[in-house]
Amino acid sequence: MGAHRNRMPIRATARLRVFLVFGGAFASLLFWMSGSSAQDAPTTKPPTFYRDVLPILEQHCQSCHRAGGIAPMPFETYEETRPFAGAIRRATQEKSMPPWFADSNVGQFSNDPSLRPAELATLAAWAEAKSPAGETKDARPSRRRTESWSIPKADLVLKMPQAVALPASGDIEYTYEIVPTNFKEDRWVQMAEVLPMLRSNVHHAVVYVRPPDSNWLRHAPVGVPFTASTLTDPEDRRGAHWTDSDVLLVYAPGSSPDAWPEKMAKFVPAGSDLVFQMHYTANGHAASDQSSIGLIFSKHAPEQRVLTLQLTNDHFVIPPGAPDYRVEARGTLPNDATLLSFFPHMHLRGKRFEYNVIRKKTRADGKPEYEIEPLLRVNYHFHWQMSYRLAEPRLLGAGTALQAVAWYDNSKANAHNPDAEAEVHWGEQTYDEMMVGFFDVAVPGGVDKQRFFIRKEEQQQVR
Repeated sequence: MGAHRNRMPIRATARLRVFLVFGGAFASLLFWMSGSSAQDAPTTKPPTFYRDVLPILEQHCQSCHRAGGIAPMPFETYEETRPFAGAIRRATQEKSMPPWFADSNVGQFSNDPSLRPAELATLAAWAEAKSPAGETKDARPSRRRTESWSIPKADLVLKMPQAVALPASGDIEYTYEIVPTNFKEDRWVQMAEVLPMLRSNVHHAVVYVRPPDSNWLRHAPVGVPFTASTLTDPEDRRGAHWTDSDVLLVYAPGSSPDAWPEKMAKFVPAGSDLVFQMHYTANGHAASDQSSIGLIFSKHAPEQRVLTLQLTNDHFVIPPGAPDYRVEARGTLPNDATLLSFFPHMHLRGKRFEYNVIRKKTRADGKPEYEIEPLLRVNYHFHWQMSYRLAEPRLLGAGTALQAVAWYDNSKANAHNPDAEAEVHWGEQTYDEMMVGFFDVAVPGGVDKQRFFIRKEEQQQVR
């Protein structure tokens, strides 16, 4: 998603490198897909599609493999699925599908879609039995979907008012479009999903919240596409590359919508605008895009407000041919927060990413030493930019030191590498690189971003 310094990430200060930024944390929606996915033990009869396979597909595959989904083929009916029985068997046995890139030895995550051994055995046995259909009466009621959306029916859908014309080739500057919400009262968003019109051209989409008292992009046009280069006001041009505005949601390849627990939500003040930031890529055909966001509101003000923070390093230089180049970022939390999930972001040279808690201790000789507790380790995959939601949210105290570490493969061995002979810097386009460790936290409902980043010593000085 070309994470950026807004371009995306918000620029770090010397004192604090943990910031609110563009969203993310790509949350899985699997938790509301009801029912068990398969029998815990294979039956003596050959598995059938309707009785045994379809529940597994609904639970683990149809979020992508469905009409309007990001996968190239749907697996919603027997006729659609049967030709791919062997491919399904191979992909699941190799564990390349469902996609999941976290090290199983570090942490537990509620949105892990990995198949259980019994489910793997069922899919394999079904393929070996020549993929019988079985009886349609054995199928349980399917989860109802709304058009191409993954979330249930939205309370509100807001579409970019004007379509964006896209060229057939060349770099495309980040494109913005401001969409008024016309909210008469504050709203709490519990679920949200960005739905691109052209998935093949949308490299990422970030939706920001612009409160009515914000001066961000205040002279920019409303309801029409614009880029930094088309703005005439110097402050607005700067704002197209830097902002401390809250992020409502981000879409990226392989991402899932946000879905927060009942007592948590993101906040949109009355009278706010939503600012769509679109990173488009050309694919050889001229086209136009008019993306939308679907919102489901909390029925009451929640106890906790969700913020998306980041650890980032935008001052690295990856040498030509380097196969395992390391980049690090650190920061400390300014106040207590409950850690919810992670979303690592790099580009095509991304190889691995990890998050750690670092504890400083003093040895007997008075010298410091550091204890590292791993929270997440990911074998990075640019085309599946996923969030990793903790199975048990974790309270982190003010002053907790967090570390993000990324490794890059700029060698010829990396099949995705655009140019192994290039010296690579931070940049917006995919042939550049980024190092952003997003993570979601929950804070008290009455605490906004500005208040959250006031440290206790600063609060004491004010008093």
